[in-house]
Amino acid sequence: MDGGLTALQSRLKYTFADPRLLQLALTHRSFSADHNERLEFLGDSVLNLAVSHLLYTRLAALPEGDLSRVRANLVKQDTLHRLAVGLALSPLLRLGEGEARSGGPNRPSILADALEALIGAVYLDAGFAAAQALVHRLYEAVEINPRMEAVGKDPKTELQEWLQGHKMKLPVYRVAGTLGAAHKQTFDVECEVPELGLRERGIGGSRRAGEQAAAAAMLIRLKARGGA
Repeated sequence: MDGGLTALQSRLKYTFADPRLLQLALTHRSFSADHNERLEFLGDSVLNLAVSHLLYTRLAALPEGDLSRVRANLVKQDTLHRLAVGLALSPLLRLGEGEARSGGPNRPSILADALEALIGAVYLDAGFAAAQALVHRLYEAVEINPRMEAVGKDPKTELQEWLQGHKMKLPVYRVAGTLGAAHKQTFDVECEVPELGLRERGIGGSRRAGEQAAAAAMLIRLKARGGA
């Protein structure tokens, strides 16, 4: 195995039984048709559950709404980007030539997505307990503060809190389409609030950015209904 991948496994304190999963987790869609987006999708859910369990046990006195606020701070792109930088993922990413030349190795969205894909890869390789242990190790150096501010929160977090405050389920996001060459794609993302029968779309340079744009559009619509 490549020395860089061996060193990464040492930093993760996890050795893959199937090294192909590790390589796939670091493969961007601009590099190959066989890329990490499905692993990222899986890792996103595993991460949310692992962080939720961590907060449930560590912040035993905190009510549900506050737990959701803290979790949103811990799984947002900025936090995941910092963790990915700490793991030195950038030089290990497999990117298409155009993406690599245009700053892709240091792009926060790409690094955050790769970290989620790594978590998904560990889950497939060894199950939830191993993935949960990895998440707990990653967050050892992250301050978990029950008073984490909600100020400056991103649209997805604000929308989630609005819906929870109105006793509604979380929104559903899906990629409706992509445009452009692999290294310069834009994502058309739909945000749906099933209980209200509402859908809004957003465009972004990454799936995450598209989701944020769609969430922002949904917030505008909800507030225009007079339900803020």
